[in-house]
Amino acid sequence: MNFGLTGAQPLPPPSRKAMIAGCVGFAVDFFDIYLPVLALAPVTPYFQPPGLSSTATTTIYFFIFAATLLGRPCGAVVFGHWADRIGRRRMTLISIVGFGAFTFLIACLPGYATIGMASLALLILFRFVGGVFMGGEYTSNNTLALEMVPKERRGFVGGVLQGAYPLGFFFVSVVTSILLGVTAPAQYLLWGWRVAFVLGAVLAYLFLLYYVSVPESPVWLESEKSGAPLKDVVSGPHRKSLAQIFVMMVGFWFGAQSLISLMPGVLIQQLHVPSRLMTNGLLITSFVQFFAFVGFGVLGQAIGRRPAIVLGGIAILIGGTGLYAAAVANALSGGGPVATTLIACLCYLLVVSPWGIVTTYICERFPTQIRASGYGIGYSLAVVIPAFSGAYLLALRQFMPYAYTPVVLIGLSGVLIVVGALLGPETRDVELRAVDRRVQGRVRRRQLA
Repeated sequence: MNFGLTGAQPLPPPSRKAMIAGCVGFAVDFFDIYLPVLALAPVTPYFQPPGLSSTATTTIYFFIFAATLLGRPCGAVVFGHWADRIGRRRMTLISIVGFGAFTFLIACLPGYATIGMASLALLILFRFVGGVFMGGEYTSNNTLALEMVPKERRGFVGGVLQGAYPLGFFFVSVVTSILLGVTAPAQYLLWGWRVAFVLGAVLAYLFLLYYVSVPESPVWLESEKSGAPLKDVVSGPHRKSLAQIFVMMVGFWFGAQSLISLMPGVLIQQLHVPSRLMTNGLLITSFVQFFAFVGFGVLGQAIGRRPAIVLGGIAILIGGTGLYAAAVANALSGGGPVATTLIACLCYLLVVSPWGIVTTYICERFPTQIRASGYGIGYSLAVVIPAFSGAYLLALRQFMPYAYTPVVLIGLSGVLIVVGALLGPETRDVELRAVDRRVQGRVRRRQLA
């Protein structure tokens, strides 16, 4: 049995370069995406009126992050279309320039004391526009990377690409932890968090310098181009593929939202876990997470994408909900912040690891002419519903203690992942060079007209 690591030919230099570029680009993307989760968490009041309740502060914190998530599907639609039309590489370069610029602009923002509510409005606006460019980066870049590798290595490479998330989160955690350690609270409030955002912009442009040497996907170059990739994704047989992926990805995003964007805020704001302890716990977890992503990618290569995704959904439904409830119960019973953080980080690891299969699976569901559009929309569109998870928690607190409300979203995540995976086919043996014959015929008829 080929696990994608042994018995296969080494990746040729262009494929290795594309894989490295995909991983590093996604890591830089995630560094910028999750800056608000950690770097801004201690200073959210800097951008808002004084005297707000802890629940209101936590909700604003959620919506700052949600602005980026809402921008991502917009970027996936726009950049995915043009990545199918004029090239994966070109659109990746444009997106890097964009999200680097808006990350830097956030570093320059004044606070509420200087410009009032305009401070919070600009922060949310810049996060949204930055999210548009971030959605374009992984839509173009990840598609290119997977099209450059042989079939028997796709599970491993897809896991490495998705492993960029914990790498990005790891470095955000490192930077935030260092800044919190070397600055007094007043210094961090004034300028410490800005350093993290400036660094995010610098990383984007350093990656840009590397990416100019990455070749275009030969699979895309050799294919006939669709004149309307978006139309082709949402019509005909591909509409069913997109609907199936949407159900599955809503589940994945509910899990990610619950553990990545909601959990730190709930533990810090509601259960009073020290911010630095939470940051350090997530730092260590993110390091381990990279290997968990790669492991899940290899598992999907060994037993098939579909059964591996189903197993991941079941683990989230049972283990994810149990561990999160245990973390909250420990905090409320006075079990200590260290134990609470440890249980929460185990929950985080269990719920997020199945993402290691996602990039590979979605790319395998669409033919070459519409792959970037299909991947970008399939990966990102489903985030819109979970992006408002902060509001769902406010509604759920009418029926249960607020600190426990993420358990509902974690359980929903597991159910939707299992259902979505069972609705779709196995894709491990799909040839990425395959094209949509229906689209190909339409292109040729236009050429002959």
